[in-house]
Amino acid sequence: MRYVALATDYDGTLATEGQVDDATIAALTRLRESGRRLVLVTGRDLDDLLRVFPRIDLFDRVVAENGALLYRPATREELPLAERPPDAFAALLRERGVDNLAVGRVIVATWEPHETAVLECIRDLGLELQVIFNKGAVMVLPSGVNKASGLAVALAELGLSPHNAVGVGDAENDHALLAVCERGVAVANALPMLKERADMVVDLPRGAGVAALIERMIADDLLEVPPHADRQQIVLGETAQGQPVRLAPLGHSVLIAGTSGSGKSTLATAMLEKLAAQGYQYCIIDPEGDYESFAGAVVLGDSQRAPGVDEVMDLLQRPDQSVVVNLLGIKLEDRPAFFESLMPRLQELRARTGRPHWVVVDEAHHLLPATWDPAGITLPQRLDGVLMITVHPDHLPSIALAMVDTMVAFGERPDQAIAHFRGALGQGAAASPPVTLEPGEALIWSRGAGGDPQRFHVQPPEAERQRHRRKYAEGELGADRSFYFRGPEGKLNLRAQNLSLFMQLAEGVDDATWQHHLRQGDYSRWFRDMIKDPELAEQAQAVESSADAPAAESRAAIRELIDAKYTLPA
Repeated sequence: MRYVALATDYDGTLATEGQVDDATIAALTRLRESGRRLVLVTGRDLDDLLRVFPRIDLFDRVVAENGALLYRPATREELPLAERPPDAFAALLRERGVDNLAVGRVIVATWEPHETAVLECIRDLGLELQVIFNKGAVMVLPSGVNKASGLAVALAELGLSPHNAVGVGDAENDHALLAVCERGVAVANALPMLKERADMVVDLPRGAGVAALIERMIADDLLEVPPHADRQQIVLGETAQGQPVRLAPLGHSVLIAGTSGSGKSTLATAMLEKLAAQGYQYCIIDPEGDYESFAGAVVLGDSQRAPGVDEVMDLLQRPDQSVVVNLLGIKLEDRPAFFESLMPRLQELRARTGRPHWVVVDEAHHLLPATWDPAGITLPQRLDGVLMITVHPDHLPSIALAMVDTMVAFGERPDQAIAHFRGALGQGAAASPPVTLEPGEALIWSRGAGGDPQRFHVQPPEAERQRHRRKYAEGELGADRSFYFRGPEGKLNLRAQNLSLFMQLAEGVDDATWQHHLRQGDYSRWFRDMIKDPELAEQAQAVESSADAPAAESRAAIRELIDAKYTLPA
């Protein structure tokens, strides 16, 4: 189960004219019975909500006052999540004729057309407050407080991640709610702009729309609902034509195969780096200790001490904590048994919470050898969020290969590796000529996309890019990769073996020499072919296209491009 929580707005979404009908209550009950959790996220103050909605007990948490107040229905506990504006603020609003003013635990609210008076009072008192609109309501809250911030606290208390939640709403103040959830849904009566930003729009309005969404969650876990086009995806690299190669953070399992030193670890590290940056949780099974220094994760086990399954699971109870399980302290022949004991526990945690979002199995051919009976590991029908890395994909059990949807192949004859993978899926392909990859390249194929494998250049992890930037900025490029200022008549031979020296020489050469190389496109060509930076090359081409501009102007423009990427602080 991927989506284990539903976070829903109240007015205009769950309720019609303040009331929730019996059919919607029945749908909420069915969702709870499916093992999922319910969070109500509303702009109403708590007392008003409790008065109009007697079935608050259906919800595990309530986020009221547009994110400023947390309520626990089971214990009736309240937790303010921010400080209320000073009493002087409400007093000044009343002095200036703002009627129908509501003051909650934190929120101060009124209605249009009093928004101008509200803003003037905030200004005159010198307060750091924000104004949020909601279909005519004017809500005043401390800066940074919204439905997303309140929901984050509620989900953390429940041990859940926003990446396993579905948010549904209808109005302006629901943008943050939908954005923080892995899937954002708008009911049919929602504002047009919210519909545009949603991953999914249900055909029915208000409570009927929420009920339809619930039936879809129970039926297929929204597996066929793609993310909105603007949702951030993982970029693995780009093709020779400059097109990005992307992977959705959820809903895929990946096999990375290739010989030692071919680039497998580079891609895996880059993927994990991007997943961690977006808040996804991962568990790395590390047989060789290759991830001991991986930032953002706790390492359990080393060459002297075997990790324990219970301690792994204890750490993973926290949605924001990723784990590296180092198997060096376990004998090689005992590692499959350890893996077999760990995987059912990970699956049980996933069934309850949808986490960890990714399980990374390095040296997968040792933990899942072809001769080993995979029934012992209780593999699920779908292996969403599993990344297997191996030198020998042909040694993996076919049942494991059949559950993976994407393969990335490195090294010699990657076409053969992908052909073997396709054969395991029962999807043979016509014979094709051998593929020879350049350093940093890989071949990718996904059964969902079909077609032929795609060749692309892998985007390295940020730590490696930083090392490369330092090398190109201040290091020593070989004579065959350096830039040479030769001038229009070829009388010069000034070598720049890095970008720093390139700019020093550029400042010193005469205008004729600078313009000569500019008009020939030599700068962008060097950036693309030798510095391996197509983005910098494209930007430099724009400068070169204005070759008639003064030399001082183009020099300054090129320097600015280099400084922004290579010599300014990270």
